[in-house]
Amino acid sequence: MRLVIARCSVDYSGRLNTHLPLATRLIMLKADGTVAFHRDMQHAPLNWMSPPCTFTVEAPDAESASTGVLEHWRVIHAKTGDALFVRIYEVLHDSSHELGVDPGLQKDGVEADLQRLLAEQVEVIGDGLTLVRREFPTAIGPVDLLLRNTAGGTIAVEVKRRGDIDGVEQLTRYLELLGRDPHLAPVTGVFAAQEIKPQARVLAIDRGIRCVTLDYESMKGTESGAPRLF
Repeated sequence: MRLVIARCSVDYSGRLNTHLPLATRLIMLKADGTVAFHRDMQHAPLNWMSPPCTFTVEAPDAESASTGVLEHWRVIHAKTGDALFVRIYEVLHDSSHELGVDPGLQKDGVEADLQRLLAEQVEVIGDGLTLVRREFPTAIGPVDLLLRNTAGGTIAVEVKRRGDIDGVEQLTRYLELLGRDPHLAPVTGVFAAQEIKPQARVLAIDRGIRCVTLDYESMKGTESGAPRLF
């Protein structure tokens, strides 16, 4: 990545035309071709060009040079033809850095984390339950958790961060399919989520599906408290 702090003006032409008047800005030139212009006190760039694009540096013409321009930069998008025309008046900082391979954002509290924690703490769903398998395969996709109760009945659990009607419909399809297997029947359903929308709760209850609201922090062990059932 190249970081340039410069006094510059920026003109954008394409789907609409914009102009950034002369000011001191941070210019980021990334390895993938992205060029972005930032000011202080704002996280989002003022203007930018996403790849694929070409970047060229030109000497200023006599008229531009007479106004103090040191360089002209042109950034042109390879597909759309949109263009950035940058006038560089003064360079205050110019450095390049090799950042290496970034592992990417690791999210805490995604559905996979909830599913893993719930598989380790099936007592959150109810007493006397045992885990049969995570990601139990079916012809229409895997059921998040398959549990057994002490009476030999099967419980299919659908895990969501935010439970909506689509999630209830998904679990309903799983229950219909699993219920046809004599080795699994009878099968009941549990819709488990950190937040369940009221419409989804009503639909689940109407279809005989139990809802469990998951306390993710408590399940991680960072807070005390019991799961809330309704």
